[in-house]
Amino acid sequence: MAKDPGIPTQARPARRGRPAPPAKPSATTAVAAEPKVAKPRFNLVQFSREVRAEARKITWTSWKETWITSVMVFIMVVVTSVFFLLVDGGLGFLVRQLLRLAS
Repeated sequence: MAKDPGIPTQARPARRGRPAPPAKPSATTAVAAEPKVAKPRFNLVQFSREVRAEARKITWTSWKETWITSVMVFIMVVVTSVFFLLVDGGLGFLVRQLLRLAS
């Protein structure tokens, strides 16, 4: 069976202490060098205009929405704390029972 020269073959795995031979690059893996494109110069005035335009797009939440969101976060913290307290207590009880049973 003939090998297709366009498809690169993989190197065999290394044998007992010997490093694997380097893979041979094929003609299809070569990348043509692209011409360099000149970067535009940094314009501080244009940059500051763009920053001000983006800053005008910012919308802040209202005080009511911020307060409600903060209360919701606090409630979720309390709920998860109680949940983990119960799970930790239950697992601790089970471990104590197993240790008491084993001794």
